[in-house]
Amino acid sequence: MTGAQNTASDDGMRDESSRCPCGSGDVLGACCGPLLDGAPAPTAERLMRSRYTAFALRDADHLRASWHASTRPTDIDLDDDLHWRRLVIVDRVAGGPFDRDGVVEFEAFWRLGGERGSLRERSRFVRDDRRWFYVDGEIG
Repeated sequence: MTGAQNTASDDGMRDESSRCPCGSGDVLGACCGPLLDGAPAPTAERLMRSRYTAFALRDADHLRASWHASTRPTDIDLDDDLHWRRLVIVDRVAGGPFDRDGVVEFEAFWRLGGERGSLRERSRFVRDDRRWFYVDGEIG
């Protein structure tokens, strides 16, 4: 995948048959779409990928729901002019279906007007009651 495009149409509906922004190579409806609709992520990495997709599609509800209550912000402000282009998984530690916590390091590439850049973060996740949640991240 050369770059994740915003797969939300002009009327705000998701195109479930377009490529998933997370870069898995699968279509949204078979990848992050079900997680955005509330299905639990089987691993910390899958939750992280769905959160990237939520940023790309400006889905604040999924970001809020997947953020651990102990660190969840009151407001999530998503910039309409910021376009998330590509996601690269750099490292993962634990975070499997039987783990209680996990770490996923990623680099997310963005475009804002004529500017381009990337965000690299090492994110921590916990599994509570069979659901993975994002706790926090160290930007590096």
